[in-house]
Amino acid sequence: MPPKRRVSGPATKSSQSTLAFHGASNKVTKAGTRAQGAKKDVLSDVAAKKNVKPEVIELKEEATTAEAALIDRTTEEIIEAQQAQSTPEEDEARRISDAAIKKYWAAKEKQRMAPRVHQEDLSVHEKVLREFDMSSHYGPCTGIARLKRWKRAHRIDLDPPIEVLAVLLKEMDKDSKVALQRSQVDELLNSNAKLEAA
Repeated sequence: MPPKRRVSGPATKSSQSTLAFHGASNKVTKAGTRAQGAKKDVLSDVAAKKNVKPEVIELKEEATTAEAALIDRTTEEIIEAQQAQSTPEEDEARRISDAAIKKYWAAKEKQRMAPRVHQEDLSVHEKVLREFDMSSHYGPCTGIARLKRWKRAHRIDLDPPIEVLAVLLKEMDKDSKVALQRSQVDELLNSNAKLEAA
């Protein structure tokens, strides 16, 4: 153990001041506390202008939600896609038969080690679309219509399956459902948002 050092000379008080975390001069305020008070002031100002008690004023939110905006955007994308001229890929996809789509899905199922038990009650078309949704190779699937996602993947040379486009076009020809154009992940995320809001 090293020997202790002795300091020669009188003991002087350090020139560094100590920190004090109490007292009125050291009061720390947060920005959030002032904002809450400001909100009350705004309500009382509005009440004063309208000659109404502040308790009676209610702040109403618009009925717009993320889901409603997503459905509107998906509907607009579907309309744009229907109005656009048919591309060579769309013409090729329209010529694909249901038997070719089933053959494509059977090949996908053979690649798996076990069957998809949780998808027994789904149609082949829905199975193909869900598999496309969950394939991250073609980019994110949330917040974008399936048809637009397929076209984007094709445009940047990711080679999305033509069978997926065929399924999308066949379903659009039957009925232009917005729900079919939204990925299953979008549906699940929006249903969770509804449950949390309730």
